[in-house]
Amino acid sequence: MSHASLADFLALLQDNNELVRVSALVDSSIEIAAITDRATKATPSGPALFFENVKNSTIPVVTNLLGSRRRICLCLGVSDLTEVCGEVERRLELAQPASWLDSLKLVPSRGSMGQFAPKLVKTAACQQVVRVGRDVNLWDLPIPRNWKGELDPVITSGQLAVVHPQTRKLHLFQSPLVVAGQSELGWYDEHPVQRDIIHAAISSGQNLPVSISLGGDPLLCVATGLPWVGDVRGFVGQLRGASLELVRCRTNEIEVPAGSEFILEGYIDAANSRTSRARTVARGNGSYVSRELPLIQLTAITHRANPVFPATVVGLPPSEESWITAARERIQLSMVKRLLPEVMDLHQPFSAAGRNILFVRIRKTVEFQARRILHSLWGLEELGQTKMIVIVDEDVDVQNEAAVWFTVGTNTCPSRDFLFSDGLARDDDYTPLTESLASRVGIDATRKSSRESERPWPETLQASDEMMARVTERWAEYGLAD
Repeated sequence: MSHASLADFLALLQDNNELVRVSALVDSSIEIAAITDRATKATPSGPALFFENVKNSTIPVVTNLLGSRRRICLCLGVSDLTEVCGEVERRLELAQPASWLDSLKLVPSRGSMGQFAPKLVKTAACQQVVRVGRDVNLWDLPIPRNWKGELDPVITSGQLAVVHPQTRKLHLFQSPLVVAGQSELGWYDEHPVQRDIIHAAISSGQNLPVSISLGGDPLLCVATGLPWVGDVRGFVGQLRGASLELVRCRTNEIEVPAGSEFILEGYIDAANSRTSRARTVARGNGSYVSRELPLIQLTAITHRANPVFPATVVGLPPSEESWITAARERIQLSMVKRLLPEVMDLHQPFSAAGRNILFVRIRKTVEFQARRILHSLWGLEELGQTKMIVIVDEDVDVQNEAAVWFTVGTNTCPSRDFLFSDGLARDDDYTPLTESLASRVGIDATRKSSRESERPWPETLQASDEMMARVTERWAEYGLAD
């Protein structure tokens, strides 16, 4: 499904009773986040919130945009999240990998890409209002400050675009951006690729152009977090069934989504590349990270004539991030199954904060198969920092967290089935062995063959197919139909 603008998606949510308009005066400093966090956790599917009256601003703010199963499905154009994997495979004509490395990238083939490749346009609504130079003022925007430990407002829903100064490849990231001044942002560079790009520019003495887009098709928020997608914008075009329109920025050559609400343009100065002091951002694992950040000097802010400011409240699950992770998980399954056909399903439970634990269901055909799959998953960029991976048999529903942990408790001998390994630590992980080295554990909770265990494995308790069919047929007769 194609959403040309944030307004289109908000209208869709309104029609489906998924949007609540808040007319009361609210403060962008902590109050908006507190309202959103409570609404998200009060029910399994808190509504999207449209704050019409924000203190000291004429610009409304929308939060929790994708914070429910139904809204994620509306964004992806499916009736249920279980359909997403099949839809990705149906909509994308996957190219045959030329090498093992190529197989790690989810990329449409050239033939299918042409139809929905991004299109460059000359004018766009996101440039109806243009402010450059001294007119650039971040304090004019209702950028929320979400938590008391965050001393500054933080942009949480921006797609940051930057071109590697050496490879000239376009990279897209969705990273927190801390307001460090009237026209300055601190970029929370949490990923090694981000740091490599910044280092490459600074070491060569070049200023690094940066552009940040907010709003537009919400599918961009989902796809930007998938590092193995070779061309995020082409991928989004395939999923939405319509090309993504791009427009060139006013003060640099980067092309940005034309349907955005806001565009922030700037650069990292090679001679003044860090914030003047440590800046603090909240993370989805319930903690803060505080350090000096790369400093983006803004040269322009452009926006629609009547813009809406989108914000994601980062917090403990369940949150909007939880549902975005669930959507990425379904897309991710397509790629994992392509590399490892025996994988049938995978799931990151909300309790894992979208990063710490992964459940994997496999079709086991040979002994010690779970160990091979475990190390293969840790070898993937997105999953390499997962603290715990649990492998179960095909009859265990990995979407049922209790069923997985029951299987771990009954099917494992810790000294044999818990495999420990060290890997790169996440930037916001406060538990690692050293600053950059973290410990990981893989759990083989599959049933064991005679070559894997000295004791014979017992048969699982279950009724026969014939009896289950009989009970189903007579269910109403038992007086239990309701």
